[in-house]
Amino acid sequence: MIHVSQQPMAGITVIDLSQIYNGPYATFLMAAAGARVIKVEPPGGEPLRRRGVVGGAALPFAMLNGLKECVVLDLKTEEGKAKLHLLLAEADVLVENYAPGTLARLGFDAESVQAAYPKLIYASSTGFGSDGPYRSYPAMDLTIQAMAGVMHTTGYPDRPPVKAGPALCDFFAGIHLYGAITTALFQRERMGIARRLEVAMQDAVYPSLSSSLGMHWGQEIAGIENPPPARTGNRHGGMAESPYNVYPTSDGWIAIICVGEVHWRTFARVMQQPELADDPRFATLKARVAAMDEVDAIVSAWTSIRTKEEVFQTLMANKVPCAPVRTLTEVMADENMHERGALVWQDHPELGRIVVQQTPLRFSGVTPPVLTPSRPLGADTEAVFEEFANKGASVPRIETKA
Repeated sequence: MIHVSQQPMAGITVIDLSQIYNGPYATFLMAAAGARVIKVEPPGGEPLRRRGVVGGAALPFAMLNGLKECVVLDLKTEEGKAKLHLLLAEADVLVENYAPGTLARLGFDAESVQAAYPKLIYASSTGFGSDGPYRSYPAMDLTIQAMAGVMHTTGYPDRPPVKAGPALCDFFAGIHLYGAITTALFQRERMGIARRLEVAMQDAVYPSLSSSLGMHWGQEIAGIENPPPARTGNRHGGMAESPYNVYPTSDGWIAIICVGEVHWRTFARVMQQPELADDPRFATLKARVAAMDEVDAIVSAWTSIRTKEEVFQTLMANKVPCAPVRTLTEVMADENMHERGALVWQDHPELGRIVVQQTPLRFSGVTPPVLTPSRPLGADTEAVFEEFANKGASVPRIETKA
């Protein structure tokens, strides 16, 4: 058994039927907080594990499934179903992110499972919710980005929409799922009620559109019949800040934002153009937004003849918000994250030396767990079921919905 002591969720047992990103990230956070997470996979493994045959695609599975025990169950067989019941009889939380209705067809609908195990929290993540007109739509990060407005607001106004690089919808949902589960555990502790809960990916990502929605709403109020596209490139999503962009340097790019007038006045001085601070064209935020193209041209002329490190150090010394645009190689070696233990090197038995993330959740007086590598498919099946069988758990006979 993988054991993490002195953690907030120590003593909680989670049966993890989830796959790919959003569910496994939620259960990774739980495992890193001390919960015992038993990952249940079908024969052949979950889809993310199977992607490992493609070069480099095994890393995401290792990132999201360390600290977990891995068992294999065929839930299409009576033996597999009986063994899952054995786990559920001792569990606190069941986590799944199958398409709505999938577990019900296998005999594990929430109503009958919770009737059999009244203390079990039944946690689901779906793409569009299990009770709306979109419930049967395919739910991958790409399809959610398209349906939820992420793609419409990403890219440049004169070019086609593009997806965000990271799997935002999956991980937004995973974070919300973790929050919902911990909230449900809190209520169970206080009131003795074990809830069924659900997080829809579409719901989880909508609030992140706030800047773009604000601009869109403002255009509606103004009665603009043919508003420009919501895509603003690297400019502010609500077109409400300037300067706010990614600017060229002699060896790359740097992101710069002036949040307030102090930043702008300081920036003008740093560029050795202090007169810009009082120029009526740029003296206020409203004026700078109206003259955004001209502002960007002035900033680009200054940055383009300097290296991104020179610009970064100069602006940092003057407290003007900025950051160099870094490559993935640079990010994986980030000195701040490694110094803080947010990224760690791990010797993985299957993948060799890799970089994995620590939990972002830090608790005072609690040392983050040592990140054990993800386990081979089914590595813990025999040991886990021998342990649970020896506990003598009583598995009720329940009538499940077909």
